[in-house]
Amino acid sequence: MANQPFDDLRSLTRRTLFKELGYGIGSLALASLLRTDAWGVRDEPKPALPHFAPKAKRVIYLFMAGAPSQLDLFDPKPALVKHNGEPIPAEVVKGERFAFIKGTPKLLASPYRFEQCGQSGQWVSELMPHFKSIVDEVAVVRSMVTDQINHAPAQLFMNTGFQLPDRPSFGAWLSYGLGTENADLPGFVVLLSGINNPDGGKACWGSGFLPTVHQGVEFRAKGDPVLFISNPEGVDGPVRRRTLDALAELNRQRAAEVLDPDIENRIQQYELAYRMQSSVPELMDIAKESPETHALYGTEPGKATFANNCLLARRLSERGVRFVQLYHRGWDHHGDSEGNDIKNGLPVICRQVDQAAAALVKDLKQRGLLDETLVVWGGEFGRTPLNEGKGGSPHPGRDHHPRAFTMWMAGGGIRPGLSYGRTDDLGYGVVENPVHVHDLHATLLYQLGIDHTRLTYKFQGRNFRLTDVHGKVVSGLVS
Repeated sequence: MANQPFDDLRSLTRRTLFKELGYGIGSLALASLLRTDAWGVRDEPKPALPHFAPKAKRVIYLFMAGAPSQLDLFDPKPALVKHNGEPIPAEVVKGERFAFIKGTPKLLASPYRFEQCGQSGQWVSELMPHFKSIVDEVAVVRSMVTDQINHAPAQLFMNTGFQLPDRPSFGAWLSYGLGTENADLPGFVVLLSGINNPDGGKACWGSGFLPTVHQGVEFRAKGDPVLFISNPEGVDGPVRRRTLDALAELNRQRAAEVLDPDIENRIQQYELAYRMQSSVPELMDIAKESPETHALYGTEPGKATFANNCLLARRLSERGVRFVQLYHRGWDHHGDSEGNDIKNGLPVICRQVDQAAAALVKDLKQRGLLDETLVVWGGEFGRTPLNEGKGGSPHPGRDHHPRAFTMWMAGGGIRPGLSYGRTDDLGYGVVENPVHVHDLHATLLYQLGIDHTRLTYKFQGRNFRLTDVHGKVVSGLVS
């Protein structure tokens, strides 16, 4: 008679042993992380987080994909006006690498007027008239710097802390760390508008090596708000419920056989999709908002606009979504055509976003939500104080510039009415209080009660974090 235990051991290869041990340990870790009941509903966040009392509960990130020109919106430079059209001093650009500029570039002054606004005296361009009304609520950071010079890697870097795909995004890290406040909605929602999708693609809101339940879920303005969320023709609610129950049981049986933690993720995603069938349609129906609210935002129900998405962001935040990210593409003004320059193209996109972004801050404040909601506005890098002149184009445009750009933040414990950092007289480099992308991430996490050095996930033998081995909290920005 065969000795069954010894036969089983003989058939167990070294590779299989380590694989199954890994799955078993991974399943235990995942169960501890997710702590879901039979229906996939997430329990309260892990007791280890937040690390300390948070100033903010959630984030709305207005991502201006393509990179706005800080020199035409927030950072006026009289020296550029004085020396407009002159070659830039050679020592300033010695050894510099540009994305498109060739030869000896010439300085380019902004064609727009600036004025100091509010009690804080923030300098704001005439292109942003609505922003002028909220300057005392925001902190304007004029000293941002990044490591990346081209759109896709720079967008990935700004969103994930790394220039290549397949790292977890900021929203995914936050979902992993703090979970969601509403079991019927994702913890991380993405809304798109503008001329096309971000250059960095869906990796900008991916979960990387984190469990897939933490990736951003894209909500759409037309058709199904979430792809495949509607029941197929001939399938009603009770049939869908019974189908999911049967599928869940099959998946659990399979998970018990192969010890694959991704199966548990799949069960949870199916259940979340089922709950969203009832929660999302009501959420997306902005037509029920008051006429005063529509006038404030400039919304047009039924269209895929930045204004509509800003109103949706407020509605999502009200319902407890932890991280809402809006992408608005179209800020890449190189000057290679009339519609793609800072004289004609830039005013158009400013009109698309200025009113709604200011309205979002005002609306959150009047509803008592701004104190616990952190609003962030900005792109992946800045624009040069030089005229690109691509192909001898007569239209004024600016090349990519990672050495200095501007972002603004409001709410969530950020010091209001603050102007932080300073660039040189030409706006070429930062000369006071530089804020690196890693520092920005560390500061935002700090406002959410998270020590960025302690929010880690072990993958391929090492502990990863959003800020990698870098980043420091910018104490001057927080109250």
